[in-house]
Amino acid sequence: MAVKITKDTIIGSVLDVAPQAAPLFLAIGMHCLGCPSSRGETVEEACMVHGIDCDSFLTQLNKFIEALEASKA
Repeated sequence: MAVKITKDTIIGSVLDVAPQAAPLFLAIGMHCLGCPSSRGETVEEACMVHGIDCDSFLTQLNKFIEALEASKA
């Protein structure tokens, strides 16, 4: 079953499931992925802080994770 990331998903949870998604967060300016406060933010909070449209980012992130899961199948 595919993992579905939502606005309320904690970034640490995303990275636990798909650490390969880190470059997507880095691309929006989130360069402190290792610090506890950033890993505890929701995707929506990170997008808001970095001035990114959350819905567009979620689409990109979920497509990336779907492709990643498909490549493992």
